[in-house]
Amino acid sequence: MLTGRYQQGGFAIGRTSPRARVFVNGVDEGLASEAGYFIVGFDRDAEPQAIIRVVNADGEASHMAQIAPGDFDIQRIGGLANNQVNPTGEALLARIRAEAGRKAQGFASRADLDGFKTGFIAPLAKYRISGRFGGQRVLNGEPRTPHYGADLAAPAGASIRSPAAGVVAFAETGMHFEGGLTMIDHGQGLISLYLHQSRVDVRRGEMVSQGQVIGAVGKEGRATGPHLCWRMKWRGRNLDPTLMVGARTPA
Repeated sequence: MLTGRYQQGGFAIGRTSPRARVFVNGVDEGLASEAGYFIVGFDRDAEPQAIIRVVNADGEASHMAQIAPGDFDIQRIGGLANNQVNPTGEALLARIRAEAGRKAQGFASRADLDGFKTGFIAPLAKYRISGRFGGQRVLNGEPRTPHYGADLAAPAGASIRSPAAGVVAFAETGMHFEGGLTMIDHGQGLISLYLHQSRVDVRRGEMVSQGQVIGAVGKEGRATGPHLCWRMKWRGRNLDPTLMVGARTPA
């Protein structure tokens, strides 16, 4: 049984027997939770079809998901410091490499949870979408990779809430590109990220509940004004976190 948003950057949430094994396009993506819940993410550049298959002791079932193309724009941002677009200097490059290594550890988190099963709330009480997920980025006139987050403009200091339960997989301030950065593992490789924070209120390994304040909006790192860049990954695939708001699991 599946529900979800079948589009590039979307997802499917399913329920099956406890600890059934889940495959996507023939690749083993782990086990369903003790309650039988599982999640599958469709990358920003996902192919038009995805075969979701679950296997347990009694047999297997599969579903061919038809993935609609995303609606992506072009986002032009100017006025950024050059070291935020084309960083140079061995000390800065070494710092960026070290930060990338620590972030990779956060992305590798695989908590045995199903925090996604209650659905997601927005991380801010009030905001304006200033940058949509998936748009082609042009920074200081230079074309770059797509923007894998949703930018939510809000006043500096506004409280950031955890959209769903999970465990903190990463929490640091002073990151070169991200400023204050928090990652939350909601289970089965679903990681949400919160960038440019002026304050980080949680620690790595801490369990958080839905609605719990985890930090505050800022403009740290590569940013031109106060906002929250909200991102989400599922096992390396880039998802649109706004599509998760209001998601519900099958009964």
